[in-house]
Amino acid sequence: MHDDKNTETYRAIARKLAEDFAPRAAEWDQARTYCWPNVADLTAAGLMGMTIPKRYGGGGASYFDACVVIEEIARACTLSARIVVEANMGGIAAIMAYGSEDQKAFAAELVLTGDKPAICITEPEAGSAATEMRTTARRDGNRYILNGVKHWITGGGVSKLHVIFARVENEDGQFEGIGAFIVHYDPAAGVTPAGFSIAGRQRTLGLCGMPEAELRFDNLLVEDRFALVPPSGFKRGFADLMTAYNSQRVGAGTVALGVAAGALAHATRYMKERQQFGRPIAEFQGLQWMLADMDIGVHASRLMLHEAARALGPLGFPDMVMAARAKTFATETAIKVVSDALQMFGARGYGDQEPLERMYRDVRMFTIGGGTAQILKTLVAGARLGIKTPQTRDGYLRLAEKG
Repeated sequence: MHDDKNTETYRAIARKLAEDFAPRAAEWDQARTYCWPNVADLTAAGLMGMTIPKRYGGGGASYFDACVVIEEIARACTLSARIVVEANMGGIAAIMAYGSEDQKAFAAELVLTGDKPAICITEPEAGSAATEMRTTARRDGNRYILNGVKHWITGGGVSKLHVIFARVENEDGQFEGIGAFIVHYDPAAGVTPAGFSIAGRQRTLGLCGMPEAELRFDNLLVEDRFALVPPSGFKRGFADLMTAYNSQRVGAGTVALGVAAGALAHATRYMKERQQFGRPIAEFQGLQWMLADMDIGVHASRLMLHEAARALGPLGFPDMVMAARAKTFATETAIKVVSDALQMFGARGYGDQEPLERMYRDVRMFTIGGGTAQILKTLVAGARLGIKTPQTRDGYLRLAEKG
């Protein structure tokens, strides 16, 4: 049974932090720097690793609790909320579900002391088509040799814990499946594994304080004890690992929700304050209806995300279809809500006097990262139709042949 009192405690903690983060949010954006002071505050408050089981030092909180926290933080600082997601969902969730005891203890210690794990899937030629990745991990006795390139790796250069996905090969070079490998990289502590390098950083439209990096692996040696192998092994391991990623999608959708909720609050305030034609703009029906649509969208997004956060499957992760529905709806809705809020402010919203222009830039990425809206809609459609929806040309031809 869910502990509502515990949830409200987390909400109060997050809301207080959000008040502190709000005045600083523009600083990280303008300077394009990581918000280390905010991370220190999140760590001290127990929000980094709040979903890690208590036996590993975490808070043992639920994904629902995490969503409550993420929304509150995202109202003020998108960057900080994104960090909370990845400190509680996605890569760390996969390790807590499938890792060995040593892997869990190792990863928990890093996250609980302020690290934001980096999940390394995307490559130059493998975005939505993740299974077309070219990074390889060839078996060599009791270790693996990794070679390849990853890009758009969120947190590359600041993250210490990396979960790297690669095509696993046996010692003869035969393909065995797609697996994940845990790599520790921390130059400040002198941990610089040979063959692991940060090759560059991509300049972004929004979330400017979060590095999006290119990583290169040149004969990177990883001991087999750091291979993250689900019970189904490498053959079906990618599917299991991506099941853990459903939590990340719910978290990403919740960041978008929080940004939208923050924009709605700003718009509500401004409608009461701003006067035109001798009266508050809140008295104009056209704007009232805009505000109502924004409110309805935010409320519906929250309901869908909370439903997904609570409906966990046998492995303890959100249902894939529920997560896809919720992330798609919440992120697309958030872009519209923030855009409408900016419109209400007119030129003031377009400038940097208000946080709307930053929020507008920040929220735009959430229909892209963590599964594009189009890929997730394809997933939902396939579930509705009861069929697999292959995206390769020959896959569709085979589907057509089956009738």
